[in-house]
Amino acid sequence: MSTTAVQGPENVLEVVLGVDTHLDIHVAAVLDQLGRPLGELAVPTTKRGYHSLLAWAEGFGPVRCAGVEGTSSYGAGLTRHLKAAGLVVVEVQRPKRRHLRRNGKSDPIDAEAAARAVLAGQTQGVPKSADGRVEMIRVLRAARRSAVKAKTQAANQLQGLRVTAPEALRHRLRGLSTKGLVSVAARFRPTNNLDDVEAATRLALRSVARRYRTLSEEIVELEAQLERLVAEAAPELLSLPAVGTDHAATLLLAAGDNPERLRTEASFASLCGVSPIEASSGKVVRHRLNRGGNRDANRALHMICMVRMGSERRTREYVARRTAEGKSKREIIRCLKRYVAREVYRVLVPTASPSPIGS
Repeated sequence: MSTTAVQGPENVLEVVLGVDTHLDIHVAAVLDQLGRPLGELAVPTTKRGYHSLLAWAEGFGPVRCAGVEGTSSYGAGLTRHLKAAGLVVVEVQRPKRRHLRRNGKSDPIDAEAAARAVLAGQTQGVPKSADGRVEMIRVLRAARRSAVKAKTQAANQLQGLRVTAPEALRHRLRGLSTKGLVSVAARFRPTNNLDDVEAATRLALRSVARRYRTLSEEIVELEAQLERLVAEAAPELLSLPAVGTDHAATLLLAAGDNPERLRTEASFASLCGVSPIEASSGKVVRHRLNRGGNRDANRALHMICMVRMGSERRTREYVARRTAEGKSKREIIRCLKRYVAREVYRVLVPTASPSPIGS
């Protein structure tokens, strides 16, 4: 642990903490209410290090707020520790490259920039708490995604091994579906001596087929747990038209365990990338498409809208009305995504009142 103390001004009322996070160490900087630096500190990413950082920062005065980079990755542990101590923690965006070229790059500089972002009100808001069912859904969903990817790779590898197998073995496996190929290949009996290509190919097919089966069982187990957790976390969300377990999980992950941190439904829409961005200049008043936000959540909203356009009467009537007004299909989908985001927000934050589509 290393520290650099700067002679601070007298009568410090409140201080602001900024932290640049890394895998093994965190570097912190403290500023007073006028933006004057008071000190720097580097601590290890351990519970003892977090405790030392907090005690050091409070030694300069009451900590008004802490700006932390990477609250969902390297800074997750520190964020939980600071919040448990009663501090207000906000997410700070990492410096952009153009700012790095102008101001230089070092951990203390980044930590001070995080603290200055808090003073300037340029933070990204309250981070996800990551301490409830939604965090459980996130980790299980990550495991399921990797299992699905590995299963697809195993299926493709089985097909490739069949194509290049010796003629007799290839003839036996010809025309089998992936499921049939797995069933046959998993029952191959390996020989002790691999003295030819066919014996080695049979062993390889058997290994990949059994891996495919194991991954299939793993995916089924994870999906069962995900369905239970999503149903417990937001049963009302699943009751919305065209919202299944996967889409509900995606939207829950975007909002986090503390969706009330999103103060308005417009905030949630912006988070999902479905809020239009003003791009006016002079006499021209226009809005452009928002290409930011959580793209997984944006895709979930898009798929929900596509299903509703084909199966829900209310949505079909809305599409017909907007089409008669001269709107294109793409513009109508953008509007629908905004309305669906409003519905989802009012389910996640029950204090919001419902409104009909198109209002």
